[in-house]
Amino acid sequence: MSDNTPESNQDSGSETNSESKSFSEKYSDVMGKINETLGTIDWTQMGKYGKAAGIIAVVVIAQIIIKVIIDTINFFPILPGLLELLGVVVVGQWSWQNLRTSENREAVLEKVQNLKKTYLG
Repeated sequence: MSDNTPESNQDSGSETNSESKSFSEKYSDVMGKINETLGTIDWTQMGKYGKAAGIIAVVVIAQIIIKVIIDTINFFPILPGLLELLGVVVVGQWSWQNLRTSENREAVLEKVQNLKKTYLG
């Protein structure tokens, strides 16, 4: 049988009660610290973080929509091949117009250098 007497069972109940009090006190302390920390934050600066989070959310949603559209196009057997052919034709046409002569190649290189200076400094 058990060596526990009814008195020892009551003692363990009072220990649990004191543990729950210490837990509630710890909880109150933690919540107080959290409130103090949140009170020190300058909430007027949070707008830029909200904008950044919104932009990230919009980009993620746009990528999901684009993936769904591409998966739908790939579902049809002939469309992916036609789109690849269209891409090859467009690249070939652009190359013929812009890379055929040395003057055109130099103009393209100059545009690339200007874009590099503009965006990369």
